[in-house]
Amino acid sequence: MSEVISKSKLAKQAARTMGNLTTAQKNEALLLMADALLTEQQAIIEANGKDLQRGKELGTSASLLDRLALNETRIAAMAEGLRQIVELPDPIGDTLESFDRPNGLQIRKIRVPLGVIGMIYEARPNVTVDAAGLCLKTGNAVVLRGGSSALFSNEKIVEVLHGALTRSAVPADALQLILSADRSSVDEMLKLNGLIDVLIPRGGHSLIQNVVNNASVPVIETGAGVCHTFIDQSAQLDMAIRIGINAKAQRPSVCNSMETLLVHEAIAEQHLAAIAEAFQGVNVELRGDERARTLVPSMVVAEQSDWGTEYGDYILSIKVVQNLDEALTHIRTYGTMHSECIVTEDAGNAERFLQEVDAAAVYHNASTRFTDGFEFGFGAEIGISTQKLHARGPMGLPALTSTKYRIYGSGQIRE
Repeated sequence: MSEVISKSKLAKQAARTMGNLTTAQKNEALLLMADALLTEQQAIIEANGKDLQRGKELGTSASLLDRLALNETRIAAMAEGLRQIVELPDPIGDTLESFDRPNGLQIRKIRVPLGVIGMIYEARPNVTVDAAGLCLKTGNAVVLRGGSSALFSNEKIVEVLHGALTRSAVPADALQLILSADRSSVDEMLKLNGLIDVLIPRGGHSLIQNVVNNASVPVIETGAGVCHTFIDQSAQLDMAIRIGINAKAQRPSVCNSMETLLVHEAIAEQHLAAIAEAFQGVNVELRGDERARTLVPSMVVAEQSDWGTEYGDYILSIKVVQNLDEALTHIRTYGTMHSECIVTEDAGNAERFLQEVDAAAVYHNASTRFTDGFEFGFGAEIGISTQKLHARGPMGLPALTSTKYRIYGSGQIRE
């Protein structure tokens, strides 16, 4: 029996127990997990060091190494995420609808766990903790398959979390990590109907599309982030630059960072040189269209492929547009329905943008970097869904539930 099948069977068995646990029991387990991360942080950092060393030897980019790296501050944030999940209401058992039929049937629609969630993700080891916390709080078991670049980190983190769970009512088997780095382990998870109830991929475009296109297990699609910021004609320049720099350079490797800046031609004529200088001041490589390069010749030529690329790095495409309509057309053409922003003082243009842009999160005068479960007050997130069924945007606790109808009768039969 393969590792994937054997661990998924353990998770399936544990899921039966998970669905019957009280909120207090689940919260106790999460607090023990948070404490264990802090107690064992040096061991986790040492394991992470092995991953970082291997990444450097393989020539991994600085931005991806940053995405992979753990330190005391980041581990503390992971533990705090678990504590925040504890403070959030437990959605399991909530009554969503309640109605009585003329024949006397009493019908109640309630939230229940999904069952076994399969997570397939890439470099960031904090996802291991976020996924474990969110899934366990909602009474689900979870089978994790992280990227090979974080294998040592993820193995040590799950070992620490298992140790905490053995002191709680939550079965340790509810948290499983696939250690095989072989591509076949992912392919096997995609077809594991009956053991895994839903798959959530989290990573780059190729990983997500492989899962979406090849899975027979139901998938909640999280999306690659080709995110845009549009600086409108009436924008306050200082605000626009602050928002743009934050959206691109605060952490460029993540999916909610900006990849393309759209600039209204009226702003561009006067201010694009200053905008470009600000980005170059934080070491962002600029790739411009013909009009942008006319105003700032130091930009690299933007190829057609650049407009649809999620760089995940200190690279930014810049396009000068005639008006809001051209900006909306560009976003419709190249956006990935993740996060989009307009910087403007024109209330009408802001409302049009918020209404017409088809994305999980749309912003007026705020950085796209806020598309995040922690920033939305969810404690953590298991991913950012860009699809329209089941869940959309940062997925917190309610997104990890299904529903069940409970029907109470007194002997009714259907005529």
